[in-house]
Order: sequence, then structure tokens, then C-alpha cells
Amino acid sequence: MIRTLVVTKDHQVMTDCPLETIDREQTLWFWADFCEPSDEESKLLETYFHFHPLAIEDCLMFLQRPKLDHYENVHFFVLHALHEHTLKSEEVDLFIGPGFVVTFHQKRLQELDEAWVKTTAMPRFEQYGYVKAAHNVIDKLVDYYFPALHAIEDQLLDYETGPGSHTASKMMSRVFEIRNKLLKLRKTIVPMRDLLYRIISSQRIDGLSHYHIFYADIHDHLLKLSEMLDSNRDMTSDMRDHYMSLSSNRMNTIMKTLTVITTIFMPLTFLAGIYGMNFTNMPELEWHYGYFGVLILMAVLGGGMFIWFKRKGWFE
Repeated sequence: MIRTLVVTKDHQVMTDCPLETIDREQTLWFWADFCEPSDEESKLLETYFHFHPLAIEDCLMFLQRPKLDHYENVHFFVLHALHEHTLKSEEVDLFIGPGFVVTFHQKRLQELDEAWVKTTAMPRFEQYGYVKAAHNVIDKLVDYYFPALHAIEDQLLDYETGPGSHTASKMMSRVFEIRNKLLKLRKTIVPMRDLLYRIISSQRIDGLSHYHIFYADIHDHLLKLSEMLDSNRDMTSDMRDHYMSLSSNRMNTIMKTLTVITTIFMPLTFLAGIYGMNFTNMPELEWHYGYFGVLILMAVLGGGMFIWFKRKGWFE
């Protein structure tokens, strides 16, 4: 499907006009949105707009990294939309040329629909309105990054402030799952941040100076998102280190307890070994109270070692 928004030089607005009926001489600017295009519609990128073959190839091969390429008087952007729940990226290709903007995407996106509605409400006398239309697209794409990142932040805060009833292994599994989500976000947000920096630093896009502050605002949003990403990654690192330290401390406590028990029983085992050798020339074997005496000695020895270890703080 191809939908069009045409603004004529006498400030009339027309929508859903076939591309072949658009009179460039009478048009101030127009936006053509290729939404879920068929093969025949995709061919119009070459036959009608005459875009560079490399740009068309990037449109048809998914998923490209966010980037900006300049082809003579046409500027090609690869953008990413982000699914809030799955964090899956969807490519949105955008062309800015003299008096037009073209968007190309294989799936219908709510961000593009909202940008379309916002663009139709723009003042009609804007000569470089197509540059503002491109801004509306990028702005809506970036706005949808925030809910995904806020959802991850909420999960982290729940784990950080929630009850400590979870086992360390389960918490570690959840922390690494969140780190994986943050990595997916980072693969989209950081390249988009670099892309916006290139846009606001570029002098090659006609009309950009009129809307420079708007694009700079998107760049500020992406800087904020990058800082939130880094903050959340630091938080997951702290949680990971905390639970690894807790697990290590628990293991040390277990090993210390087992060591104390083994140490207490070592002299008792030694005594039992001596009196289990069955030699005839052992004076204690003939003693009437020898058995009880050895038991008392073992009890005193074990109890004394227990008290000594406790005073040393080995059970803490």
C-alpha cells in the first residue's frame, strides 16, 4: 500500500493521490509512505523516484544498521522502530529529496501512523515541510523507545527493593535476562544516537537549518536513553556482583562449618582408632572404668574444641 500526502503551492492538501498524478510543478512538497509494499510498488523506488541502486538494495535487505547516506540531492536514512514487549527491531527506510520525503517499511507501524496524523496537522505554508515530516517520523520512533526502557527499569527496581525470598541462582538468571534485553536496546539506541548526531552536524540537507532545534531535541532524547541504558547496566552489574558475593559467602560459611565439624571429630577418631587396635598389652583394656573414661575424655575434648572455636568466631 502506498499512501500520499501532497501539499500544493496554493496550500491545498490532498491525500492518497496516485504517484503518477502528482504534478511536481504545482506541488510544494509531498510525502509518499510505502507501507507493506508489494513487489510492483517496491519497483517504483527505481522507476518513479530513480533512487540509487545501493539505497534500494538496503531497503529490500533487512535488517540494516541505522545509518545516513548521501546520494547527490537525495539523502537516505535507515531507522529502527522498536517493539515495546519483544524488543524486536523493525527497519524503517526514509528518503529526503528536493520537495519530497519517502518512507518505506515492510510492516504497518503505529509510530508511522501517528507521525502521519501529526504531519497532516502542520501549517501548509511551510516550504520545507517535508523536512519537518521526516522529523515527525524519527521523533515518533524514538518516543517509543522510552516505554521499553522504562519497563526494564521497573523490573530492576522490583528486584532491588522486593523481598529477598528468591534464590541467588534464580535472581542471577533474571539479571542476565535483563542484561540481554539491555543489549538489544543498545544495538538500536546507540546507532540511532550517532545517526542523529550526523544529521544535526550535516550541512548537506536543504531546509534542515529551519528545523535544526527539533532534530537536536531528538538527539537529546537519545542521549538520555543512552544514559539510562548505562545506568541500568551498572545496576545489573551491581546486582550480579552482589549475588555472586552472597553465593560465595554462603559457600564459605558452609565450608567453614564442615571444616569445624571435621576438626572436632579428628581427635575423637584418633582415640577410637587407638582403642580399636586390639593389642593385648594395653593397660586401659584391663581397667574396669576404661570405656567410660575414654567416652568422658572424648566428650570433654570435643566440647572444649567447640567452645574454643566459638570464641574464635568460627561459627559467625
